[in-house]
Amino acid sequence: MRVVCLAGGVGGAKLADGLQQILASGELTVVVNTGDDFEIHSLTICPDHDTVLYTLAGIAERNQGWGLSGETWAVMGQLARLGDETWFRLGDRDLATHLFRTERLRRGDRLTDVALELARSLGVPSQVLPMTDGPVRTRVRTADGWLDFQDYFVRLHQEPDVLEVRFEGAEQAAVSPEVRDAIRSAEAIVVAPSNPIVSIGPILAVPGLLEEIAAARQRGVPSIAVSGIVGGKALRGPADRMLASLGEEPSALGVARRYVAAGLLDAFVLDRQDERLAAEVRALGLRVAATDTVMTDIESRASLARETLSAAEGATS
Repeated sequence: MRVVCLAGGVGGAKLADGLQQILASGELTVVVNTGDDFEIHSLTICPDHDTVLYTLAGIAERNQGWGLSGETWAVMGQLARLGDETWFRLGDRDLATHLFRTERLRRGDRLTDVALELARSLGVPSQVLPMTDGPVRTRVRTADGWLDFQDYFVRLHQEPDVLEVRFEGAEQAAVSPEVRDAIRSAEAIVVAPSNPIVSIGPILAVPGLLEEIAAARQRGVPSIAVSGIVGGKALRGPADRMLASLGEEPSALGVARRYVAAGLLDAFVLDRQDERLAAEVRALGLRVAATDTVMTDIESRASLARETLSAAEGATS
């Protein structure tokens, strides 16, 4: 089964890993959020892409979910000694990825070409594609004004309430040929349990992408999302607090409503803890599956991937 997975962050990376485990080599394409990308120390950093890449390569740091296993921090230590900013920590081996990417971009390579080359070099059998080659930057408005996403997320530890979100550059972005072709050949589309606002939201904001998904659904390709909110709480990150501060319900139902409003889904997977919400989700016009969605190890990632694809197949039966 050829699967396209929309993903961002640790939750998205875990489900993508589960899908890679159960699919044949080359059958998985992960379309990754690039709204979190930014520049620091004159380097182009792609946090969500690299989290997915390292996870699929089997070299991610297991406990924190991002960065590289066995990382060292000599460069950051020396930068701190020199008085430079170190609020966004880059490990010594991780820096090699950013140096490689930045050099390729400066010589004129597309972000997609760089991503494909990185995946090949690390032995990843799946495609990991940026949502677009153009620059899109997520910004959030708080009581103190507009902030770049990484300022909010890392430097301020996601503490301010988010009152508004925008994706600068999205209107000028375009779906890459690789993303377009992956969706057109897909047999299932999976929306990972990532933050629906700032991880999946930027992907859906790329002009033409939702239209490609709509055309795939018209052909009978099921589109299914997994909730990243369990029992009213985000498994990681500020998705629940963001939904609340933006006036939406911070629950699996709130996530489903957001995706239905975007015209994205046929089916929805929620955690067993939230089975009481299943009827309301069905009332939105979706097929619903309830299972254990908390991925604590390699086996549970694969199990959720199987359950998700099984529910996707049921959505068109």
